[in-house]
Amino acid sequence: MSDLMTELAETAFRNNQIPPEAYGRWEVKRGLRNEDGTGVLVGLTEIGTAHGYILDEGERIPDHGRLSYRGIDVLDIVKGIQTEGRRGFEEVIYLLLFGELPSRTRLEEFTRLLISYRELPERFYESMILAQPSPDIMNKLSRTVLALYSSDDNPDDISIPNVLRQSLQLIARFPVLVAYAYRAVAHYYKGKSLHIHPPDPGLGIAENFLHVLRKDSKFTALEAEALDLALVLHAEHGGGNNSSFTVHVVSSSDTDTYSAISAALGSLKGPKHGGANASVMAMMQNIKENVSDWSDEDEVADYLARILRKEAFDQRGLLYGIGHAVYTLSDPRAVVFKEKAMALAKQLGEAREKEMNLYLSVEKLAPKVFAKVKGSDKVIAANVDFFAGFVYDMLGFPKEIYTAMFAMSRIAGWSAHRIEELINGGRIIRPMYKSIVKPAPYIPMNQRT
Repeated sequence: MSDLMTELAETAFRNNQIPPEAYGRWEVKRGLRNEDGTGVLVGLTEIGTAHGYILDEGERIPDHGRLSYRGIDVLDIVKGIQTEGRRGFEEVIYLLLFGELPSRTRLEEFTRLLISYRELPERFYESMILAQPSPDIMNKLSRTVLALYSSDDNPDDISIPNVLRQSLQLIARFPVLVAYAYRAVAHYYKGKSLHIHPPDPGLGIAENFLHVLRKDSKFTALEAEALDLALVLHAEHGGGNNSSFTVHVVSSSDTDTYSAISAALGSLKGPKHGGANASVMAMMQNIKENVSDWSDEDEVADYLARILRKEAFDQRGLLYGIGHAVYTLSDPRAVVFKEKAMALAKQLGEAREKEMNLYLSVEKLAPKVFAKVKGSDKVIAANVDFFAGFVYDMLGFPKEIYTAMFAMSRIAGWSAHRIEELINGGRIIRPMYKSIVKPAPYIPMNQRT
C-alpha cells in the first residue's frame, strides 16, 4: 500500500469512529439485536421457524432446537424422505415456495419443470463463466446471476408469476453455475484439465450436481443421499438471518429478482454468515496437526482451551461450529448431519472414522472448556457448520465451493422470502440512523492545513 493510501485510510478511520457509549445513550439496537440477544422484530413470516429457547418473563430458558419449514418439523421431513428412499430437496423447494406439500403427481410435474430450466442460455458458460473466471466462486456466482438478467426477455416484471418463473430458473441453474465456476477455477488457476459435462435430465438436483462437478461423473447412492440431505437442511432458516433479511430489504424497493439474489449472495459470502463451515475445517485441521493423541480427551481439551485463550489457531479465541445465535441445547440440523457423517466415515474406512471420533470428542468437550475458560454459563452446542465441512470433505468437494453449496440450497428460501415480501410488504424497508455529528463551518481552501 502506498504512503498516500495509508494516510487516507488513517484519515478515514479517525473521522468515522463513533463513541461506544453513544449507542447506549440513544438505545441503538446494534446488529438489530435486543439487549437479551434476541433479534428485533421487524416482520412476520410463514416460511421458516428456528426455535432454540423459551422466553419466560424475559429470561431465556435453553431448549432443544427445532427447525420447521412452513410449520412442518424438518426432522419429520427428513424422516419421511429417508423412509421412502427418495431425494427430498425438490419437495422442500415446492413446500417453501408454495406453502404446502405436493402430491406425488404434482412433485413429478414440478421436478420435470425444474429439469427443463437447467439449461443455460446459448454459449453462456463460454462467454460468461469460462471467458471471465474468478478465483472466488461466490464472486463468480453473483456476477453470473446478474448476467442472466440480460438473457431474460422480461427481467423487471415483479408480478408473482414472472418472479416464480425467474426463481425456479435460478434454483435449477445454481448447481450448474457452481460446478462450472469451479471447473474454470481448477483450469485457469490450478492448471487442471478442463471438462464440462452437460446436465443430465434423468438425474435429480443432488445427483446432477455430482455428475456435473466430477470428472468421471460417478457417485455412490450414499454420497447422493448425503448431498441431498445437506440441501434440505440448508434450504431455509427464517427471515432473520442476514442473507434472507437482505432479500427482504432489497425486494422491498421493487427491484428485479437478479439484483435481489445477487445481494443475498454478497451477504452469504461474508465469513460471519456463510463461510463458517470452511472455518471449522481449518480449525479442525489445526487441531489434528497439534494434538498428538486424538483419543486423549485431556490433550484435546487443553488445546481447545488454548484456542479460546487466543494462544493457538487464528488467535481470535473462537471455536468455530460451536454455539449459535438461536439454538442452545442442540441444533437439529447438526443432529441429522452427524448421523450422515458417521455413515460416510464408516463407508470410507478407518482413517475417516478416526477423524469422525475427533469431531465427536471436540463436540463433547467444547461446551465444558468454553464454560471453564470464559467463566460463562452460556449453553452452547455444535451447530450445522461443525459437521457440514467434514461431510463435504468426505464427498471430495473442494473448499472453494463450500459457501456456494450453501447458496445452492438457500436460494430456495431466498426465493420464498422474496415472494412473501412482494405479496405482503408494500413499503420500502427504511430503518433510521441518528446523526450525532456536531455542526461544522465550511473552511475556505486557503485556510485549511
